[in-house]
Amino acid sequence: MRAVGVIVEYNPFHNGHYYHLQQSRKITEAEAVVAVMSGHFLQRGEPAMADKWTRTRMALAGGCDLVIELPVAYATQAAEWFAYGAVSLLEATGAVDSFCFGTESGELAPLQIAAKLLAKEPPAFQALLREQLETGGSYPSAYSSAVASFLKDSGAEEASGFPFDRPNHTLGLHYLLAHERIGSVMRPYTIAREKSQYNQQTITDGRIASATALRKLLFEEQSLEELFSFVPDSTARILSQSWSEGWRPASWPSFMKPLLHRLLSCKPSELADHYEIAEGLEHRILNALPQLEQLQFEPLLAMLKTKRYTRTKLQRALTSVLLGHLKSDFTREKLAAGVQYIRVLGFTERGQALLKRMRSTASLPILLSAARAPEPYRYLELDTRASNLYILGRPGSCEASQLFRDFRDAPIRI
Repeated sequence: MRAVGVIVEYNPFHNGHYYHLQQSRKITEAEAVVAVMSGHFLQRGEPAMADKWTRTRMALAGGCDLVIELPVAYATQAAEWFAYGAVSLLEATGAVDSFCFGTESGELAPLQIAAKLLAKEPPAFQALLREQLETGGSYPSAYSSAVASFLKDSGAEEASGFPFDRPNHTLGLHYLLAHERIGSVMRPYTIAREKSQYNQQTITDGRIASATALRKLLFEEQSLEELFSFVPDSTARILSQSWSEGWRPASWPSFMKPLLHRLLSCKPSELADHYEIAEGLEHRILNALPQLEQLQFEPLLAMLKTKRYTRTKLQRALTSVLLGHLKSDFTREKLAAGVQYIRVLGFTERGQALLKRMRSTASLPILLSAARAPEPYRYLELDTRASNLYILGRPGSCEASQLFRDFRDAPIRI
């Protein structure tokens, strides 16, 4: 059975995602789709609007056959490690022949050229990156500028003018860098995003809108019906059922009190021990707290934001504090060692057949629940902690039975 891998968040699963799955199957001639999906906290340093089990149901109902979890240690990272964790997981299944990601242009060749030249991060590129960072800009901006300069200096003219600074091009490049670095045998593909770009906040089409725009619409209108034109019927049905049971979408404001508890409990040196807290950011954060006039997330973020500290970087830093992610767990050596297990969140009949095949092809243990882990994996511990913190912080009441679902719930089957 030929399988294609996709790397997703599905926050929520919408018509654009459905199109991506259909095109991924078509161009790779795959019979099954394996999705690596972020759990409760996402790549831009945000809590997911719905829990990972609800989003797994959306994924399976929308066309995925097997959903495996990207550990929070990688899911909340900048592009390099987010991509590395996800591509490594797909490769570790031993059952995925290709992977397909969306980009603004749908062009693969410039990204492949860049990835082959940059995979070992040549000293000349590192020097260009340092020069760009010294101008005081953000890391993503400095990185894309350094890439363009390096490619031009290397004579790769066909790739040097490519817009690497676009969000999905950046992610795509890092997917291919991870592909090169781990020596993956999977074949990469890309398709162009249709009608709505990543993180686009406005809706300009009657059927397709970005997940960012849909979340904005939902938070503003507080009505699920506003989303129904932009999501498959299966997503509308799953969200409607959750809504009737009392679910409401989660966002950073829902976690402001637990975040403040963590921040107010830390001395500067303790705050500085957290991943993504560097260059004196701990002092900037603690100095901002007494000046808050409202206990709200956006005013805090506005006080912290600078040209160097982008919104996304700050959100990732605050996520690290909220979840207790320490630098000692996130060294380059530990992250480069990769994930130690394949955590299954859900599957269809085809997915079950893939799982049977993976018993002989997978290079990592396959976990159907946290309780069945053969050893106390550190990244799994961080995942289960993140799940409990998410359940405690999301809108609505929390019952004891909702905690520790990672240890009790079997994978979702559709």
